[in-house]
Amino acid sequence: MTKALQAITSLVRPRRKAGAISDSHMDSKRRKLHTPWIFIGLCMSPWVLGFLFFTAYPMIASFYESFTRFDLINPPKWVGLGNYRRMFFHDQLFWISIKNTIWISAISIPLRICFALFTAWILTKPKRGSSIYRTMFFIPAMVPTVAATMSFTYIFNPAVGPINRFLESIGIKNPPYWFLDPHWSKWALIILGLWGIGDTMIIYLAGFLDVPRALYEAAELDGANSWQQFRSVTLPLMTPVIFFSAVTGIIGSFQYFTQAYVASGQVLDYSHSMYFYASHIYNEAFANYQMGYASALAWVLLVITLLCTYVMLKTQKRWVHYPNGSLFK
Repeated sequence: MTKALQAITSLVRPRRKAGAISDSHMDSKRRKLHTPWIFIGLCMSPWVLGFLFFTAYPMIASFYESFTRFDLINPPKWVGLGNYRRMFFHDQLFWISIKNTIWISAISIPLRICFALFTAWILTKPKRGSSIYRTMFFIPAMVPTVAATMSFTYIFNPAVGPINRFLESIGIKNPPYWFLDPHWSKWALIILGLWGIGDTMIIYLAGFLDVPRALYEAAELDGANSWQQFRSVTLPLMTPVIFFSAVTGIIGSFQYFTQAYVASGQVLDYSHSMYFYASHIYNEAFANYQMGYASALAWVLLVITLLCTYVMLKTQKRWVHYPNGSLFK
């Protein structure tokens, strides 16, 4: 009986081909192919440690310190919601910084989008020397922010600056005082931002070059002129890029600091016309040594940024057109 079962088993079992790998050899290969988790952990450890010590821990510490009175010297003292009550009910500079930040966000973001969009569209037209023109428009974005701001404070100097000398030469008798005038200081900062539009322009240029040529040919066959092609073909396909630029512009405008800090230090901005939210956080933390209050300001800034980004993500379904449908259902 046993011999009969062995014979049947030998008939049913498929025969190995010549040169086939044995089961023991395959098992050894499988053991060698096991994922080296220790090696992967060692490779990821610099990022994990950097995230824990330089991102996660500072965020947790600042959240705790936002409920304390902390001057960087004495231990933090718990005050509960005292910093937030001070912020909304007793700090006048907080509301000044909020007003200035909203103003420059509402003005600079649409202007940057329109100016970068128009510049990128113009740079798609030249047949020769297009790389030279693109480089010329992008170079200002590579200039260090501090150096560019200091240069513009001289260019807009009301006494010796070339801008006012040019305006006087064309008949304008009382040109603006620019950074010295509370009504014109923020406009000078916006002009400074438009001068360094090259980084945003490159993104729009890539979007323009990505529009299929066949769509323009189809629009021409339908009798569409240049403006109709731009409005019906180019602009809808550019809305994802515009949306990205708007979201990053909002986040960046709420953190607007370097240009305003350098310019206000050059002209001694006593009117606080260039006093923005990030400037208020910096002054409270490193000038007044109120690290607890500065942490509360930073967390309010985070909440405001998240709310604005959430609103943008919700409203983008109405005007952003993705080729394969919306990415945010």
